[in-house]
Amino acid sequence: MPLFSIRPFCFKSHTHLLQSVFSNYRTTNNHNFKFSSMTTIHDPIEEHVSKRLWAKSQSESIGSLYTPFVVSLASGNLKVETFRHYIAQDVHFLKCFAQAYELAEECADDDDAKVCISELRQSVVEELEMHGFFCQEWGFDATKQTLPNSATTKYTDFLLATASGKIDGLKSPEIITTPFEKTKVAAYTICAMVPCMRLYAFIGKRLESLVDINGNRHPYKKWIDNYSCEAFQAAALQSENLLDKLSVTLTSEELDIMQKLYHQAMKLEMEFFLAQPVDQQTVVPLSKKHNHVTIFSDFDLTCTVVDSCTVFADIAMATSPNSVHAHPESQSQITKMPLTKLKNTWEELVKQYAEEYEPLMESLLVNQKEVEKFDYEGLQKALEQLSEFEKRANMRVTESKILKGLNLDDIKHAGQHLVLQDGCMNFFQGVVKDQNLNASIHVVSYCWCGDLIRSAFESGGITNLQLHANEFVYEGHVSTGEIIKKVETPLDKHRVFTNVTKEHEQTNISIYIGDSIGDLLCLVEADIGIVVGSSSSLRKLGGHYGVSFMPLWLGLVMKQREHVEGSGFSWNQRSGVVYEVSSWDEIRCLVVGC
Repeated sequence: MPLFSIRPFCFKSHTHLLQSVFSNYRTTNNHNFKFSSMTTIHDPIEEHVSKRLWAKSQSESIGSLYTPFVVSLASGNLKVETFRHYIAQDVHFLKCFAQAYELAEECADDDDAKVCISELRQSVVEELEMHGFFCQEWGFDATKQTLPNSATTKYTDFLLATASGKIDGLKSPEIITTPFEKTKVAAYTICAMVPCMRLYAFIGKRLESLVDINGNRHPYKKWIDNYSCEAFQAAALQSENLLDKLSVTLTSEELDIMQKLYHQAMKLEMEFFLAQPVDQQTVVPLSKKHNHVTIFSDFDLTCTVVDSCTVFADIAMATSPNSVHAHPESQSQITKMPLTKLKNTWEELVKQYAEEYEPLMESLLVNQKEVEKFDYEGLQKALEQLSEFEKRANMRVTESKILKGLNLDDIKHAGQHLVLQDGCMNFFQGVVKDQNLNASIHVVSYCWCGDLIRSAFESGGITNLQLHANEFVYEGHVSTGEIIKKVETPLDKHRVFTNVTKEHEQTNISIYIGDSIGDLLCLVEADIGIVVGSSSSLRKLGGHYGVSFMPLWLGLVMKQREHVEGSGFSWNQRSGVVYEVSSWDEIRCLVVGC
């Protein structure tokens, strides 16, 4: 596998090294490790409550953007009947929204807060007037012709209950009499309303660039203009500033209540979009369009936060005979390398890898002129050179015997506690649970030891994936230092991809998810190639050979825009287009839905 994925690895003292990757190695009676702080990724400290709550709601904000309704609206081919129905539902909602602002204003104890709430309520009144113009233009009465659906009612009931003080963890509304208690109700009410404001501002800005592409021909330009304009963006920010002000005096328990309200409001907003009856073919989700989907995924730094070779390095050092974490009574007949020699060997391997890798990459770019059109053959030849380099690097690893003496139980335990990228496990769990999606999952990895990968997925209940990776050779439960080499290079990954897709001729669509140069051939061969992460070398080399990178959501909107009803959606292999995502939530929304 690429040693530390081209990321320089500086060996500190053994204690510091362990802290930097696993935070704590602790031993139990059975000599397994516990990784105390790897199971939770703490959010960076945010100055403002509103920003922190929005950041925690990424899954719902992305989910709303990927709903069939919003994608179709963005593309401009949403049926007018569907948009009319949406406007009618939104009118019901906005009237409730204005009422909730009115109740919040009555509870607010601060004059400035009252003025701010009044201004926000006025903006809702103006929004209702805009909806009225839509209704007048199309000749229908939104409130008389359409009753609120269950999603709308659920949302409005939640808002009015919150504004009336009917909140878990708060006193009964009948005994909320003091100004302080009323102020808390005002804070909670605004917290339940801010997600709607911020989400619409977010969606409005995302759609604004698409209107620019079509000029003034977008049929829903007026709607988009309203939510992307500076006035609405300012109103959303104003509501967030108000929330920050009202939350200053709240306790940690009350802030927890606020977080629950914010998250519930975001879920209800997403459900509101999902409830719109989109009576037309849509590009999302794939589970409704395809009888079979074959999903391929890389593992290291595509699924994981750290590279697996770092895990093996730390296990080796933690269990070295000279380490404070070594357990002599558990030693087998296989002798492990002393700690000092082990550290020096790792350092030398990493140094040699980096020293050879950089000039190789430079030569791949210098020896080939940058092309305008996608050059598949040129990319393939470049990765052939990279493949030979990877084989040599792996050979040095096995010859060094640095992997000798690793215990299978330690490897499995490390896999169980390995931190995956946010949303990664949820994606695979969603694929497995979706009864409408006949999907096969293939993990294709350079990882030296497939047991680590199997353990990581099994900890999330995923047992039916097909793994294509290297394996350790064991004597009993202890590694000999040898590797059964199955997937070492970009060409090996491409071979696996090609063989699997040939075996599944009934497959409607193939998806490949990766993060590095080694995934490039598979990314361009798949119907949908998706890049996770921000590898500059991947984009530089790919771009040099004519590969173009497009945000996944934009690509889906363009597909929806080009779609002719009844024709289905086509995905072109080797088109040279690879899609980028900011998180696994986007992939989940594409494949299984929000």
